[in-house]
Amino acid sequence: MSKWRVGVDSGGTFTDVCLFDEERGQVEVWKVPSTPDDPSRGIAQGVEEGMRRVAPDAGDRPGAPVAYFGHGTTVATNALIQHRGVKTGLVTTDGFRDLLEIGRQKRPDLYDMQADKPPTLVSRDLRLEVPERVRHTGDIDIPLDETKMRAAARALASAGVKAIAVSFLYGFIRPEHERRAVEILREEMPDAFVSAGHEIAPEFREFERLSTVVLNAYLGPVMKNYIQRLSPRLEALGMTATPHLTQSNGGVIGFATAAEMPVRTVLSGPSTGVVGAQAIGMLAGFEDLITFDMGGTSTDVALLRGGRCKLATEATVHGYPIKAPMLDIHTVGAGGGSIAYIDAGGLLKVGPRSCGADPGPVCYDRGNSEPATTDANVVLQTLNPEYLLGGRMKIRQDLAKAAIGRLADRLGLGVMETAQGILSVVTANMARAIRVISIQRGHDPRDYTLMAFGGAGPLHAARLAKELDMKRVLVPRNPGILCAMGLLLTDLRADFAATKLMPATDAAVPDVARSFATLAERAEQWFDHEEIASAARQLNRTADMRYHGQNYELAVPLPEGPITAATIEALTKGFAEAHRLRYGFVAEGEPIQIVTLRLEATGLVRKAELRAHPEAGPDASGAIIGQRPVWLPEARDFVSTPIYARDALKPGNRFSGPAIVEQMDATTVVPPGTSARVDAYLNLILEAQ
Repeated sequence: MSKWRVGVDSGGTFTDVCLFDEERGQVEVWKVPSTPDDPSRGIAQGVEEGMRRVAPDAGDRPGAPVAYFGHGTTVATNALIQHRGVKTGLVTTDGFRDLLEIGRQKRPDLYDMQADKPPTLVSRDLRLEVPERVRHTGDIDIPLDETKMRAAARALASAGVKAIAVSFLYGFIRPEHERRAVEILREEMPDAFVSAGHEIAPEFREFERLSTVVLNAYLGPVMKNYIQRLSPRLEALGMTATPHLTQSNGGVIGFATAAEMPVRTVLSGPSTGVVGAQAIGMLAGFEDLITFDMGGTSTDVALLRGGRCKLATEATVHGYPIKAPMLDIHTVGAGGGSIAYIDAGGLLKVGPRSCGADPGPVCYDRGNSEPATTDANVVLQTLNPEYLLGGRMKIRQDLAKAAIGRLADRLGLGVMETAQGILSVVTANMARAIRVISIQRGHDPRDYTLMAFGGAGPLHAARLAKELDMKRVLVPRNPGILCAMGLLLTDLRADFAATKLMPATDAAVPDVARSFATLAERAEQWFDHEEIASAARQLNRTADMRYHGQNYELAVPLPEGPITAATIEALTKGFAEAHRLRYGFVAEGEPIQIVTLRLEATGLVRKAELRAHPEAGPDASGAIIGQRPVWLPEARDFVSTPIYARDALKPGNRFSGPAIVEQMDATTVVPPGTSARVDAYLNLILEAQ
């Protein structure tokens, strides 16, 4: 019996399954509607249905042939967005209970007087102070008052909290007080979920560290309960492979680690798409990519330069600062389920509100009456007007037309003009997101290839590329499930950090060497815990650096080998190059500081191998399965357009727009003035003529 590697991406609208046969190199895909009330149910259903298709001999144990299981989830993200975490308490240093609410005293929107702050995740009555004080040097000014610490634990237990965050001032330098506080909490509240700052975010910047550990505690029981529901469902399918969950940094971790550190999974789903894009882009010969992942609820974009996506060490996710390694992904509320409406000024807007998987767009006929982006595509017939998912999901175009017609009447436009207007607004929102990660950071998008994936990405990619004056679009073989495929192309990964503020001079060599030696010991412990073979272990070192007096750092890679004066010299040169790229100048003669040292530990695992196919010639006529009228803005009318079956396109095939390419998991629009060709890896490459 063949062994299969399975990747599952559980999104807000659909759950995507990618199955890879290790022996034959065969890739199969499957897609089922998500189950927001219990995402584990949709995952188990998708795995069961997918495995029954590819391994019918497995009988009543469809999970038995699974040799590797990777999973990307939006459970933590959705719990944060919807504020469905648990009742959480906080124990902190005397005098700092209000730091969580005060923050940095900055308004995110300087000129918006009506901007609302996100709700504080721990109410003030559950933020308790205890006497203790560690100085920035690591010296103890005030020992931890264990009597008051125990009283605080009992007060939180009486209040009925389910999770507690512990974050003391300078706990990342000397964590003894935090460790003892955790011990007392576990003695008094053995069933509570407890998170400590020195374990979750052992870095400087007090507010960001506090926010991160509070988020981890807030989401901890949610993630733990989810994993406890999913694990038995997978076992019931006969699966014996160790399951893994994606982190925000693009790597995967075991379920046990994910249950203890859910804050590291808030970008779990989008990160795997970037990993998949990175691998496929390299095979296709395109190292400089802007990824465009458009799903049902949101669009995620990222920039890959030289085949790598920048790793951010800090980000704000839905209004909450998180100090944890994550791929530099920018998200906007523009997806297939984004709802179109008319604002108070009479202007057409789309998103960020979404109709989700249930009830879904109007064409799903599940009770929603507000038109979404998908409805506009169904009305324009860029999407099949009768069914989705390759015929498995029937839809109602008449309902979509009626809903958009109601908007059109209010706008004084025709139905088709309004539907096209919805797509134009969505395109503008997505173009704005791409400018944030490219132009605003010193990159010209015209120098990059746009890689489109997600269920809705290929539908909009060509128009988006035109908006940004990008000349090339790459659509992978299975765009709708690329996030799931990315799970089969990624490695185990953990990140370790130590804040060591020091001048970037030769005098820093001993401290830098000692710090990296300590981080390497922690990495080795993690390797042993994950049972990673010695030959599969890799380490990568970077340093966060800044000019003295600057408030933000830039990550600079360290050269391999022992830490010497040459290492510090290489760091300062690398910092100057990074500063010039980001800010456009170098401050000659200004003192440079090393701030935080980082070690990325990677455990290499066997990955799905994508194989090249032989050339079949340019004639693509054999893939045409019909024609249908498609409303094109260039003609301002319906134009009879050939429909190509993606499964029937062969390497070397070429054709020109207008054309529609259909497959089970996505639809690609090839507009007029655009050529399309299929490469050896069955990627579809669109180029402006």
